[in-house]
Amino acid sequence: MSEQRVASRYAKSLLDLAEERGTLEQVKLDMDLFRKTLEQNRDLRLLLRNPIVKHDKKLAILKAIFGGKVSDITEKFFSIVTQHNRESALEWVATEFQSQYDLLRGMQVAQVTTAQPLAPALREQLNTIVREQSGLQNVTLQESVDESLIGGFILRVGDRQLDESVRNSLRKLRNSFKENPYQHHIN
Repeated sequence: MSEQRVASRYAKSLLDLAEERGTLEQVKLDMDLFRKTLEQNRDLRLLLRNPIVKHDKKLAILKAIFGGKVSDITEKFFSIVTQHNRESALEWVATEFQSQYDLLRGMQVAQVTTAQPLAPALREQLNTIVREQSGLQNVTLQESVDESLIGGFILRVGDRQLDESVRNSLRKLRNSFKENPYQHHIN
């Protein structure tokens, strides 16, 4: 099972428990802190992925970093995840938690990557696509630029991706030439 799928299940369980106990907003802040800490600390990410470091050592480090800064539910959550040897999934849990939190609040966040900054007309088209796919009216596009796409866009909504980039089209074309046994050479 992929780490992201495991993380999604853990995030859903944490979200449900926090909502049931009336601490959802506090746990949301905890997950924001956790995500920012991981984004800024490559060593911590590598430690959580490292299979050689024992689980109790990883938990001790998490407690040293986050102890007193996060709610009891979040601390217990870290304990449960490490007891089940799933620390490597923690890297994805905060992101998955954010996605599920947004859905619970009736919001859909989509990531769009383009070769150049989005034109207003394309931004509105993508907003419409995301609203239709999600069934939610409150849509936020997180935009980023990657010039290596050459043109077109990549749209990610949850675990789905639509790759309409020129780079992807060229890759498909190159692969179709490789697979064609009757390939003709042009001199």
